Amino acid sequence: MPTWNTEQYLRFVNERTRPCRDLVTAIAVEAPRRIVDLGCGPGNSTAVLAARWPAAEITGLDNSEAMITEARRNAPDLTWLKDDIGSWTSDAPYHIIFSNAALQWVPNHEVLYPRLLGWTAPGGAFATQVPCNFRAEAHEAMRSIAARAVWQSYFRGGVGEWHVHAPSFYYDAMAPLATRLDIWETEYLHVMPGPLAIVEWYKGTGLRPFLDRLPDEGVRHRFLAEYLEAVTAAYPARPDGRVLFPFRRMFIIAYR
Repeated sequence: MPTWNTEQYLRFVNERTRPCRDLVTAIAVEAPRRIVDLGCGPGNSTAVLAARWPAAEITGLDNSEAMITEARRNAPDLTWLKDDIGSWTSDAPYHIIFSNAALQWVPNHEVLYPRLLGWTAPGGAFATQVPCNFRAEAHEAMRSIAARAVWQSYFRGGVGEWHVHAPSFYYDAMAPLATRLDIWETEYLHVMPGPLAIVEWYKGTGLRPFLDRLPDEGVRHRFLAEYLEAVTAAYPARPDGRVLFPFRRMFIIAYR
């Protein structure tokens, strides 16, 4: 798992929270009593859940101490738990098991997704959203730069990246346990002030596994300079100087 910087992550809090709001709005569970937010980060997704279901008992879970500290500071009345999604277990079912842009960092989805749905109470829902733009030019640029001769020594053995499969994979994995499955994809078209903003976006998420492998700030700066050059070529400025940044996401709601 990559390291996390809460300030960097929250630089684009509105764009990162919008898919969460879209997912929460689509969940057809009227009065859940227990909700868990897996991979809650700094608590922006947990706040959306609490706003819709203020009477529910809500727990936010994340494996980053920095993220949990920030979440607890922002919402001390909620329950916050430092744990890893892959090894987390529950003693009692939840009416909503929720995860916004976190499960792509956890492997073995053929086991993980049915397990999480299995901990969902009858009448409840397991709802998740993950990025599915792994083949976007911004991601291809990370891998192509890491493969260059000057960088190869830092990335021997590969870099841990996203675990995301086709929608049909998730349907087949959960259909035997679900009473209903809603699966859809949405491409958000973010308007960025320039290509540097795309670099800053990924410094908070997708670039973390690459930057964590580099030994110091000087080396990271050189890597980011090459990445900015690639992003600038891939995402040309519009006549007003801004850049359109497409970002595709997959949404799944599985009902028990």
